[in-house]
Amino acid sequence: EAALKYLLIGAASSAVFLYGVSLLYGLSGGETNLIAIAQGIADLESGQSLGVLIALVFAIAGVAFKISAVPFHQWTPDVYEGSPTPVVAFLSVGSKAAGFALAIRLLSTVFSLVTQEWHLIFTALAVLSMVLGNVVALTQTSMKRLLAYSSIAQAGFVMIGLIAGTNAGYSSMIFYLLVYLFMNLGGFICVILFTLRTGTDQISEYAGLYHKDPLVTLGLSLCLLSLGGIPPLAGFFGKIYLFWAGWQAGLYGLVLLGLITSVVSIYYYIRVVKMMVVKEPQEMSESVKNYPEISWSLPGMRPLQVGLVLSVFATSVVGILSNPLFTLANDSVAKTQILESQLVEMQTVSSVVGEQHLSLYRED
Repeated sequence: EAALKYLLIGAASSAVFLYGVSLLYGLSGGETNLIAIAQGIADLESGQSLGVLIALVFAIAGVAFKISAVPFHQWTPDVYEGSPTPVVAFLSVGSKAAGFALAIRLLSTVFSLVTQEWHLIFTALAVLSMVLGNVVALTQTSMKRLLAYSSIAQAGFVMIGLIAGTNAGYSSMIFYLLVYLFMNLGGFICVILFTLRTGTDQISEYAGLYHKDPLVTLGLSLCLLSLGGIPPLAGFFGKIYLFWAGWQAGLYGLVLLGLITSVVSIYYYIRVVKMMVVKEPQEMSESVKNYPEISWSLPGMRPLQVGLVLSVFATSVVGILSNPLFTLANDSVAKTQILESQLVEMQTVSSVVGEQHLSLYRED
């Protein structure tokens, strides 16, 4: 069921995205180079602007599916719950990172002349994703479904950097996606290990896990707290950079909403940590009571152990090294000629639009 749902919804979203791209191909006069398409769109008459907006909506719909943004998120909880956990771990990180990379490349290059329009669309997507993702996660009883709605909310946070459209915004996106890679993979590795040893991923079955498996408890606790933005872990600095970039760009409402929903997310993350750590031995779940003897010599266990240690180490240490890593991300954006030129162009277009509105106001 999970595979069929992902196949059908993925095929539909790809078809919608390709239809939007085909519109761009036609409107630009048969160009395939992104810069040439942008130039072709800029030369269009005002009567053809509706076609550009339709192409924009279709392209954003395809990207929103990849990053699990509301309301294109329906596949995420069911696919996360029904798919093998290693596959879900890859989808939660690889697909999301690729989707945001595509969004930056496409929106900053092709749709730079309709920046205000796609800013408005992504603002709505970010608000819906942050609110729905965090609120619905409060009611989940399955660890996979909780992480699914968590990933939806995380997409909303990352969209703040995209909407900012500045050097700091893109740099904070890169930094946060790097951090998200480690803390999300670390969390899924812990879920894989627990599921292999108990056969369940129900949150209630994690009760008292600290007494039987301290390593998995430590790893899952650090990764979840980092996802919640607890200092001094890496997720805290990732969110700080995103929110600061949004604040500098004037996205005050989005940043405040992000702060509020981050506080909400801390509740359901700490609930799991408390379940594992605080429970007394007599309050352990049946799965933990029957927890098998830990053996890392079994086939496939060594890579999981190495991955868990690396993820936990990175989640803990990247927070300390956040400044040089963010500087590296900032330099990479500044030295990317396409992004650099588009940032200048977007600022120029915004100033021209502002002058046009001002002149119209004076005429009135």
